[in-house]
Amino acid sequence: MKIRFSIITFVILSINCSLLMAQSKIIDRVVAIVGDYKVLQSDIESLWLQYQAENVPIEGDAKCVILEDFLAQNLLLNQAKIDSIVVSESQVDMQLDARLDYFINQIGSQERLEQYFKKTILQIKQDFRDLIRNQLITQEMRKTITDDVTVTPSEVRQFFNKLPEDSIPFIDSKIEINQIVLYPPYSEEATLEVRQRLLDLRKRILGGENFATLAVLYSEHPSAPKGGEMGFMGKGEMDPEYAKAAFSLKKGQVSNIVETAMGFQIIQLIDRRDERINTRQILMKPKVDPEVIQKTISRLDSIADFIRKDSMTFEMAARYLSQDVKTNVNGGLMVNPVDNSKTFGHNQLQPSEYEILRTINDGEISKPFEAQDENAKTVYKIMKISKSTRPHKANMKEDYILLQQLALNAKKQTVIGDWINEKIKTTYIYIDGSFANCEFANPTWKEGT
Repeated sequence: MKIRFSIITFVILSINCSLLMAQSKIIDRVVAIVGDYKVLQSDIESLWLQYQAENVPIEGDAKCVILEDFLAQNLLLNQAKIDSIVVSESQVDMQLDARLDYFINQIGSQERLEQYFKKTILQIKQDFRDLIRNQLITQEMRKTITDDVTVTPSEVRQFFNKLPEDSIPFIDSKIEINQIVLYPPYSEEATLEVRQRLLDLRKRILGGENFATLAVLYSEHPSAPKGGEMGFMGKGEMDPEYAKAAFSLKKGQVSNIVETAMGFQIIQLIDRRDERINTRQILMKPKVDPEVIQKTISRLDSIADFIRKDSMTFEMAARYLSQDVKTNVNGGLMVNPVDNSKTFGHNQLQPSEYEILRTINDGEISKPFEAQDENAKTVYKIMKISKSTRPHKANMKEDYILLQQLALNAKKQTVIGDWINEKIKTTYIYIDGSFANCEFANPTWKEGT
């Protein structure tokens, strides 16, 4: 049974979907009911228009496929209502803000988004609120159904052995990397200079100048083009020092200078919603003296020579000399933040890292080079490829974790399918006669009508 919740979840929340619905001027009517939830003709038509606009490939009658997706989603929503599964308004706000931030970035500004919709941002949020709440409730219901699902090694092997040859994933080359990282120290003069510049900007803001304008002009943070605005975030999503200062502010108030992992900042509170706040910031970083940079590079050269002469292993040098606290305890071994594995694809590396690593072989040590840490601070490092693989089709020996996840997802999908088949038998389902000729992937839907 095919259930494409990921597609429907994305598209149903898309701005284009709502725009197409408005443009199509559909005479609405109910075409299906699942428990307490209705599917409207406009739901089907607007999503069909969206699929056409984006050239989404669909096997079979597109409108029948779309209807079946809605039926499955509404069955989950109906059971969630019975089981009293709810989501908080702060969860809805967080997802709503993230979705609108994405579209604002795509279209260029909040003003252009409002012009596009001919509505205020508050009206746009209200339009999408129920859709996002339903999405979150559906996710929670799916999680409830599949929480206890696991796969054994034998099940992973059986899953892999049953995969058709053309369905076995192709794995690009992967590498395991160790690194030794040094942070060039700032001089006291450079730090004082940055603090003074921020003090001057804070004074100008308190004197009536616009914080957002000054952020565009002077901030070194990626948010500068948006006037330093960060969007709604909780404490766990912020640097601890940033959060401490930001959550202590009143609306419109500007903080004193705050030192964080990124540098030095001043912060303005824009708005507060429960445990989430929207802030602006101006970030500045002290400039490192060129002589200090050269000394840092020379030190890394010396460490590399020391390792090449077998006076110390790379891993031991990383433990004692690397200043990156996340990797030095593991002998400099880097962990991929995307999947928490020990391997990286070439497209997952910083450009500076890729350019260096492509010039060395397994076991060799790179020359020192400049890079950025996770907080966009400048660092200097040397790297070693401890292991690499060639591009290949997935196999149990090298790619077990990937295959385990695929097997788990497949098993969860089966569990969801079985659950749907059972719930159809005990849930009121109505499907309009105009869809009587639909050949659903799960024929049980028609048994419930």
